[in-house]
Amino acid sequence: MTANGQPFDDFRALLEALPGADTSALSAARKRNGLLTKPEGSLGRLEEIAMWLAAWSGRTPAVNRPMVAVFAGNHGIAAKGVSPYPATVTQQMVENFAAGGAAINQICANVDLSLKIFDLALDYPTGDITTEAALSERDCAATMAYGMESVAGGVDLLCLGEMGIGNTTIAAAICYGLYGGSAADWVGPGTGAEGDMLERKIAVVEEAVAFHKDHLSDPLELLRRLGGREFAAIAGAIIAARMQKVPVLLDGYVVTAAAAVLKAANPSALDHCLIGHVSAEPGHLKLIQKLGKTPLLALGMRLGEGTGAALAASLVKSAAACHTGMATFEEAGVTNRSS
Repeated sequence: MTANGQPFDDFRALLEALPGADTSALSAARKRNGLLTKPEGSLGRLEEIAMWLAAWSGRTPAVNRPMVAVFAGNHGIAAKGVSPYPATVTQQMVENFAAGGAAINQICANVDLSLKIFDLALDYPTGDITTEAALSERDCAATMAYGMESVAGGVDLLCLGEMGIGNTTIAAAICYGLYGGSAADWVGPGTGAEGDMLERKIAVVEEAVAFHKDHLSDPLELLRRLGGREFAAIAGAIIAARMQKVPVLLDGYVVTAAAAVLKAANPSALDHCLIGHVSAEPGHLKLIQKLGKTPLLALGMRLGEGTGAALAASLVKSAAACHTGMATFEEAGVTNRSS
């Protein structure tokens, strides 16, 4: 925290001074892309991904140290019965991750990604957002700072995931707070809420946003009031990745909702991020459209854990490999198209 300042001051300063794309690296990548043994544009989005890697890493497209970071948090709102699963499942799933038994473990092993799990004070759920703020400003800022540490150690592609019973309710509240409409526009089944439980979930989101409505014009204030620890940590990780020239893949609804807070603070804040997949959670597609992005995959998944981002990482790795490994027309002795 800045001396004599408020806890969010440093983050506001960072968000106002985010570095832009590396135009020299992008120009070099575009030049090489035009010389490779393929018709122009024939690799479609793989070419776009390679250019994105160059622009936001500041070097030749490469993925050598990709990592999935999964942030786990518990929410006071879970006591309202918004999920078929109790809050104790968050800790149980963290233990399952550690034991290698979750879907994300299998995907990371298959795609050759490192995996780190961040337990965010699971014994201390955040406040019930229908009656109080989820976090104090100090706690929210500290958790954002903790999330920034996930980029340490030479990571060159960051895939962001989460775990937290009740956190699709939180994601819906954030989206409703940011974009309006109705709570029903943003609330979905999550881990299987239906019938009366789904109606209760919608009512909880309505109640929470109404309670905090006079304080939601400031995105960071919205984050600490309606969010949770995994949301704050994800936001911090995205900021740190931008500062350290690490491209980012966002996972599903929860991760994208955390990211949306940053875009509300600075329209360019997510330029170094791609959406790994569109979740089956109905609010996710609406949110992606609000952010003006196109997901890499659409597999009907809604698990979380970073699974969609991890699968998309295989596409990013392939894009980098094609860009750096393919021969040029001259190298291969292949005739280029006539000028």
